[in-house]
Amino acid sequence: MTVMRAPASPEAAARFISFVNASPTPFHAVHHAALRLEKAGFRKIREKDEWEKEIVEGGKYYFTRNQSSLLAFTIPNKWKQGAGLSIVATHVDSPNLRVRPVSKKSTAGYIQVGVETYGGGIWHTWLDRDLSIAGRVVVADKNGGFVSKLVKVDRPIIRIPTLAIHLDRSVNDALKFNKETEFIPILGLVAADLNTSPTDKTGKPNDIDHDVPASSIQNKHHTALLSILAEELSVAAENIHDFELCLYDTQPATLGGVNNEFLFSPRMDNLVSSFAAVEALVEHASLQSFSTLEGNVNCVALFNHEEVGSVSSTGAESSLIPSLIHRLSPTSTSLGQSIASSFLVSADMGHAVHPNYVGKHEENHKPVMNGGIIIKTNAKQKYTSDAIGSFLVKKLVESKGGKVQEFEVRNDMTCGSTVGPMLSKTGIRTVDVGCGMLSMHSIRETAGSHDVQNAIDLFSSLFENFSRLDVNLSVE
Repeated sequence: MTVMRAPASPEAAARFISFVNASPTPFHAVHHAALRLEKAGFRKIREKDEWEKEIVEGGKYYFTRNQSSLLAFTIPNKWKQGAGLSIVATHVDSPNLRVRPVSKKSTAGYIQVGVETYGGGIWHTWLDRDLSIAGRVVVADKNGGFVSKLVKVDRPIIRIPTLAIHLDRSVNDALKFNKETEFIPILGLVAADLNTSPTDKTGKPNDIDHDVPASSIQNKHHTALLSILAEELSVAAENIHDFELCLYDTQPATLGGVNNEFLFSPRMDNLVSSFAAVEALVEHASLQSFSTLEGNVNCVALFNHEEVGSVSSTGAESSLIPSLIHRLSPTSTSLGQSIASSFLVSADMGHAVHPNYVGKHEENHKPVMNGGIIIKTNAKQKYTSDAIGSFLVKKLVESKGGKVQEFEVRNDMTCGSTVGPMLSKTGIRTVDVGCGMLSMHSIRETAGSHDVQNAIDLFSSLFENFSRLDVNLSVE
């Protein structure tokens, strides 16, 4: 009897799986990216400090904003004000369900949790999944202060059950449902309420008593939910003052396919790009020759809220990158020089051709998984790629022996967008790229396991080779 052995796992893909499994929310993704940077010798700085007076050639730095966005950068040899930046910009948020500020619901003896949809998810994929909660919680500490702590409940506690086909024979005719009334998760059972309707002294179901301190959330959420959080954080439930919680699928990411050519995972849009960007910067900063390398400041930017417009203080349209450039080049002359010498790669996942829906792609623009980096182009500027940016990416990929694919949407279809168009407003040359995937915005997505390394290679080439390449490019 012949025993089939699983093919060897692509090493970068295996490391990504560990990262995505540990990062169910943007807060966790930023936290684990920061840990990776610190392990590689990056120094944490704070926006409110005068860190620009302390940076040195060969220095490695990073800072975070509101636990949900991150900038990391390295200072080259012979650095001076006016130097350009080579930037990889990604986002760490994904479509999901968020627990409402007042989540307490009960129906027919079930403890339910009020949720809000975030981003453009394929919401039916969240039905009948083993879900849990993760996010950040504001708790009182022993010294009378308050601290925001990360929490990740590692066991299934929530589910959104479908209606049995026997009670709705048309259930397979359409996948549409009411996201307000038919998309409420259940947390458990209230045995005492099995045959009664929960009411308070006003006679109104689930009404909230407002005669409590403004900072108390104890009557806005079920005791069972608060108890779970308290247990995870080893605090008393009454010391929990607020939280931002996301639902997530407890099924871990994994390699798949007959040759381990696939990644089956949540949140690959856009944690693949974010993981690869951090890995590339760490690898570049770990080179033996790093302290002697000249050229641009190399930078990665992980933004929040791309899936809902990027307009927050931690989104791509915020001050994060403009502030960094201004602080590195504070005069009008040096600022202009820096912008003119900079290049930004907006990295977000792309659409691989689907074997069951080949007609959804323009016939000459059908990228495949594991086929190399995709350059995304759109004449309406939903993507920022032009001939110059595309040429630069092709040369950078070529220097690593990789391949490039092209994607442009059909004329009879609309396309999504990225952080690229917002960041191009800074005046920095910008290009949009990605790796191919299927089921984008599903709770379980599919991507190519070898494309993780393809992304790392492009970003590494940007950090190593862009300045030398740009010197030989003449564009007025």
